[in-house]
Amino acid sequence: MSQREKEEPSLEETFQELDHIIQKMQDREVTLEDSFVLYEQGIQKLKLCNQKIDAVEKKMLILNNQGSLEPFGELES
Repeated sequence: MSQREKEEPSLEETFQELDHIIQKMQDREVTLEDSFVLYEQGIQKLKLCNQKIDAVEKKMLILNNQGSLEPFGELES
């Protein structure tokens, strides 16, 4: 595992952080200013989740009917 992987939270941890942000935003006591800060943090977490999911999709390979490997998402119907 690289040093960068050790420092970055896992996808599951990032989803948990995003869930925590959403819970904070639903609090009736949160100020409008805090809502904007939380929103920005949430957007950053979503971007991180999308990057992680995209990286996993690129790594996935599926065995096609002829026994050769094709990149995920390029299978014919």
